[in-house]
Amino acid sequence: MTPFEQWLEQRGFAPFSEVTVNGRGEHALILAAREGRGNVLMHLIRDLGADLGVCDAYGNNALWAACFAESAECVELLLQAGIDIDYQNPSGSTALIYAASAGKQRIVAQLLAAGANWRLTTEDDFSALDLAANRQCLQILRDISRGGFSN
Repeated sequence: MTPFEQWLEQRGFAPFSEVTVNGRGEHALILAAREGRGNVLMHLIRDLGADLGVCDAYGNNALWAACFAESAECVELLLQAGIDIDYQNPSGSTALIYAASAGKQRIVAQLLAAGANWRLTTEDDFSALDLAANRQCLQILRDISRGGFSN
């Protein structure tokens, strides 16, 4: 059994079937991103054609999960595969808004460099700039809002 097949089996997915959702309602793509498992994510995307539009029970996509894991590798793999960088969950939050609100400045810089829209707001009209959790995120977002950004 390959390491990929072992990963699937350990998380309740049938290794030799079409990978979708395990018995706990978790999508393999989101779980791999949340665990920061770039090798698994790459296999799911490139070899199995995983659906980039899947969401978890809270309406968050795999990009959000990769941001949660603070995995620059997973973020990059998902962006290269064409995931919607500005996807808004049911409350209107994007991966950028989440990353800023969680103080994940490296991920904030990565998303902005990839073209994430910093002007989007939640249903309560809060932007990533409004919700920045630390000075570093605040500075990165202020810089881009003033027309300059360097990562």
